[in-house]
Amino acid sequence: MGTIGFMMSETIEIERRRINAADDHYCFGCGKNNPYGLHLHFYPLDDESGIWTPFTPQREHEGYAGMVHGGIITTVLDEVMAWSLYRRDAWAVTARMSVTFRRPVEVGREARAIGRVVSDRGRLIEVAGEVRSVADGLLLAEAAATFARVSEEQAVAWRARYAAQ
Repeated sequence: MGTIGFMMSETIEIERRRINAADDHYCFGCGKNNPYGLHLHFYPLDDESGIWTPFTPQREHEGYAGMVHGGIITTVLDEVMAWSLYRRDAWAVTARMSVTFRRPVEVGREARAIGRVVSDRGRLIEVAGEVRSVADGLLLAEAAATFARVSEEQAVAWRARYAAQ
């Protein structure tokens, strides 16, 4: 089998593992109906310790020339950390978030964001996220956040609306 065949089968396997199948909504981060959104898709890490999303920033995401706006990077980190919770059926919202920008994220350069749960303290859950360059694995940005669980009633509604069926 040639290289193209291998790449296609690898892509099919990755898509088969996709986490958030319900994307028919307007979420700026992961909804497909938002024409201005990022249209992120999430996948489990091979070791199941968290999740990841591919992100290749476009010119529309630019801040300074050739660099992605910090707010876009922050949004990607917020989304990947949130979906690391939803993957565990923990429905919560961002209560606090701290982002450190290590190096510029360049427009057009493929990146990967990773989110992991650090500790679950009941109502509050500590999570961490990072954005790395796909080409060399270089750490571009990282975040630490505290998420607060929503009410069970809200969790049930969001689970029905956003979780994979």
